[in-house]
Amino acid sequence: MNPLKRLAGQTAIYGFPFIIGRILSYLLVPLYTRIFLPGEYGTVNVFYSYTALLLVILTYGMETAFFRYNQEESDKNRVFSTAFLSLVISTALFMFLSISFSGTIATWIQYPDQQNYVIWFALIIGFDVLTTIPFAKLRALNRPIRFAYLKIINISVNIFFNLFFLLLCPYILNHSGSQLLEGAVRLIYNPEWGIEYIFLSNLIASVVTFLLLLPEMTGYKLVFDRVLWRRMFIYAFPLLFAGMAGIINETFDRILLRYLLPSDIAEAEVGIYSACYKIAILMTIFITAYRYAADPFFFAYYKEQDARVTYARVMNYFVIAVSVIFLTTMLYLDDFILPLLIGEKYHSGKAVIPILMLAHLFLGIYYNLSIWYKLTGQTNYGAWLGILGAVITVGLNILWIPRSPDHYLSGYTGSAWATFIGYGVMLVLSYILGQKFYRVPYELKKIFIFLGVAIGFYFLTVFIIPGTPFLRIFFHSFLLILYLILVAFMERKDMGSLWASIRRKNG
Repeated sequence: MNPLKRLAGQTAIYGFPFIIGRILSYLLVPLYTRIFLPGEYGTVNVFYSYTALLLVILTYGMETAFFRYNQEESDKNRVFSTAFLSLVISTALFMFLSISFSGTIATWIQYPDQQNYVIWFALIIGFDVLTTIPFAKLRALNRPIRFAYLKIINISVNIFFNLFFLLLCPYILNHSGSQLLEGAVRLIYNPEWGIEYIFLSNLIASVVTFLLLLPEMTGYKLVFDRVLWRRMFIYAFPLLFAGMAGIINETFDRILLRYLLPSDIAEAEVGIYSACYKIAILMTIFITAYRYAADPFFFAYYKEQDARVTYARVMNYFVIAVSVIFLTTMLYLDDFILPLLIGEKYHSGKAVIPILMLAHLFLGIYYNLSIWYKLTGQTNYGAWLGILGAVITVGLNILWIPRSPDHYLSGYTGSAWATFIGYGVMLVLSYILGQKFYRVPYELKKIFIFLGVAIGFYFLTVFIIPGTPFLRIFFHSFLLILYLILVAFMERKDMGSLWASIRRKNG
């Protein structure tokens, strides 16, 4: 099969549960932003920011190491069991310490009355870490259907219990009129709880997923190879810092906003910023789906004669995809996306959306560029690039967040620009280093045209604002169609050759 077609197909399969899950999860965002105040929603996002950071720390690059050594070693079971047992040991220690000292941890992060949150998240993180290598095994074995099935189950369970606790139970208590039914609900539902049910639903979904993955973890002898583990750990350890740096860029701004802004507005500002950040996840949906398929693809295709040319073509198509996502989101933001996805009391933060969309676009390109240090085993460069990006992001957040509200770069606006700059620097430096150590003939002219025209069309809509919603939608749709025509014209040669090969194949 054509390698690009295979990558596209696997991206679609691996991405399907993620895309469906995100779409369904987006149905929860309007729910959350209409049920909960910005301050309450801010608390939710602070805890999930800590979770994202801890997930990276507790997997410490072992997933990527598994893919690398699964390609190199003949004994696949030994690679899997070594990586899996490594995470089992470290995760068990984490869960024991977190639960034992939950009160101290809650006080330390300034939520002294929420010890139960700490315990729940210790369990959520623990079960999610333990499923990392089994899920990676499914990807390595080219079993995308089971991978997708389990991911969809996880998402569905989470959403079901969110809707059950946040909508159905309150409705029954307020409207059923049946004392028997209300009594049954009160056995499992506490009307005093709110965001607690978001966390509890996540925990239930994580446990269910772990149980469904047991067949991938059992049924054969688990062997811990110390020599192999040492090689895997040396390869993976720099990726821990790269991953930590990436998560700091991605989520740490919520934590800094929580502690650097005045206490009377901090939680609410985090809530507004987080809700608007959800719009940027429209970009990360595609990027994450793509990465699920791209990592094993890049490693498997590494030794092919045309590997570097293929990687360059992949970059072209990737940039086209993320540019279309950016432009589509921004063109229809005010008329459709914003009113549908988040409550009106969160709309005050919409100015950060284009900044965050472009920041994540940069991040996606950086992920493509990062193949050079993964394929050549120079993961220490990935660590240094990630650390530099994190230092820039954290430094600019600390500098800009506490500024006067009258300053443009204050508060969460400063956080958005810090993320943009951090990812931008990582992208540029990764390209420069990659061309030195593993040169890929990227078509920079095309890439700049794809990005530049998409951004230019967006700015055109900022200055040209038709008087009615109908005219605005018509004008924006015209720009989107024009952009797609431009892309088709520039890629006509590749499209023509692909179409010809399909015709030859079909006779």
